[in-house]
Amino acid sequence: MELTVHIPDEVVPQLQAAGGDMSRRALEAFALEEFKSGHITKPELRRMLGFETRYKLDGFFKAHQFYDGYTVEEIKEQVAVMKNLGF
Repeated sequence: MELTVHIPDEVVPQLQAAGGDMSRRALEAFALEEFKSGHITKPELRRMLGFETRYKLDGFFKAHQFYDGYTVEEIKEQVAVMKNLGF
């Protein structure tokens, strides 16, 4: 699927100054938001971005400072459970 986005001319210079391929940056931002929202899965995100391995996807997450794991609250809950079990 092709998607066209209109960007006002006065904004283009600032976006270009950030460097990189604007189309790729837009795709990555859109894809990551769709993943965060639960609309696509990790394998779908990986395919959408054209990554052949999950390791490339892990690098993408790191580059975008996205951690797909436990929240601090979930870790605290797990620690409490382990303590209650005697660990």
